[in-house]
Amino acid sequence: MEKLIECVPNFSEGVDSAVIKSIADEIEKVDGVKLLDVDPGKATNRTVITFVGSPEAIVEAAFHAIKKASELIDMGKQKGEHPRIGATDVCPLIPLSGITVEETVKYANQLAARVGKELGIPVYLYEYAQPNKERSNLSVIREGEYEGFSKKIKKPEWKPDYGPTEFSVRSGATVIGVRDFLVAYNVNLNTTSVRKASAVAFDVRERGRVIKDEKGNDVHVPGTLKSVKAIGWYIEEYGQAQVSINLTNINVAPVHVAFEEVCKSAQKRGIRVTGSELVGLIPLHCMVEAGKYFLKKQGRSIGVSEAELIHIAVKSLGLDDLTEFHPDKKIIEYRMRKESDNALQNLTLKAFADMTASESPAPGGGSISAYLGSLGAALGTMVANLSTLKKGWEPRVEEFSNWAEKGQVIKDKLLKAVDEDTAAFNLIMAAFGLPKNTDAEKQARKDAIQNATITAIEVPYTVMQLSLESMQLIKAMAENGNPNSVSDAGVGALCARSAVIGAHLNIKINAGGLADKSSVTELLQNAEKLEKQAIKLEGEILAIVNKAIEKS
Repeated sequence: MEKLIECVPNFSEGVDSAVIKSIADEIEKVDGVKLLDVDPGKATNRTVITFVGSPEAIVEAAFHAIKKASELIDMGKQKGEHPRIGATDVCPLIPLSGITVEETVKYANQLAARVGKELGIPVYLYEYAQPNKERSNLSVIREGEYEGFSKKIKKPEWKPDYGPTEFSVRSGATVIGVRDFLVAYNVNLNTTSVRKASAVAFDVRERGRVIKDEKGNDVHVPGTLKSVKAIGWYIEEYGQAQVSINLTNINVAPVHVAFEEVCKSAQKRGIRVTGSELVGLIPLHCMVEAGKYFLKKQGRSIGVSEAELIHIAVKSLGLDDLTEFHPDKKIIEYRMRKESDNALQNLTLKAFADMTASESPAPGGGSISAYLGSLGAALGTMVANLSTLKKGWEPRVEEFSNWAEKGQVIKDKLLKAVDEDTAAFNLIMAAFGLPKNTDAEKQARKDAIQNATITAIEVPYTVMQLSLESMQLIKAMAENGNPNSVSDAGVGALCARSAVIGAHLNIKINAGGLADKSSVTELLQNAEKLEKQAIKLEGEILAIVNKAIEKS
């Protein structure tokens, strides 16, 4: 797996677009880095930039961004609502894939050492990168902010981890570390009162608040949510107060849970939540789970498309309250995907049919089989969703919703296989195009053809498995689903069975080109069994369908 780190530096400039662009340009200059998001905030006077890349490229890009910020941002003149201690206030590295926290800590130290030495900026480590847990919390490091740091830095316990012990008046200090994926999230309130917004923040954040008991002693009262940091502030740009939240563990405290808790607290205090906003990016699963949560709350099926789940999440959380919400720009997986990943899926029906009918050998029977399978799963899912709406069947909503959710998963995997099958074919063509002038080249070409052919067999085999799995859904809907849609279940069965047989044909023709069939012998035997099961199931489903039609 490729080693990928996400870097989300926060720069103390959110107004001057030229400065922000100059910093972002430094990041984009580095090979091996993809700039995902630039999110400026005028009232906070702060910009959050998100980029992803290989560890070495991340360190290089982050260094040049910090360097450019130190040249362009004068902290002696900077003001903003957000707590900060430097031109580059904080620069977290987040391990995304193929790399451990421990490895990422080494890269954080490399970056911190370079910033301290070459730029003369005091650097503090935080979270996983900080061995001293008494000063690993970002909010603790930031206490006193830029204005108070010239004194704080002189204290022995606040000696920087890297760089000079003299505070830089122009650049301030910088905090560099390693943390888990964090979602920065603000909830909008229909009040201008910072005091009320702060009270709500204290209600929900893990740290809670300190109150006096009847004897005058300090008593700590924790908030309702773990892994949540929050403060209240007023945003002049919006003319309203917000609860500004950092969700430090989105598995413990998802976005929709934080939103609901703020709503409860606000309501108790006579305040109404008007919406919310994301600062930076959010993982896809957070939006999907939020969509499912709100659909369940409405008593509706959660077995709808990913796009519909995201739409429900956006509307329920009010993410479009202040500005338009663009999933392609705000969801991290969408920002990282390449246009070629879903090239066939994204075609219109006509364009896909025209491409199939062209002189090009791909897309061919394998991709068409996968698409047929996705249509079969889609029809079964449609019957399940229609069944949740049938009058008098309200107690069965969860039953059909569960079936629909399974169907959506199968449908999406089969749609993905449409592109995967064509990509596998292209791999074979590329392998055949390799040079064969020397014995070494001939062997490399032979191995490449063998490996590519195995991939071209494995993809349609997965199509067979998924399409057969969808037939269980289709049969259940033919037997127990909305009787008005029983013919749709029948058509779904025809699509699924055809997908299984078509994918099997693809397996057999590709296997013919294998020099060593022993590597896929078991798979070939299992494919024969899958086809027989599909034909048998098709007969059973059609019998149910025809019987139901005769009775109607």
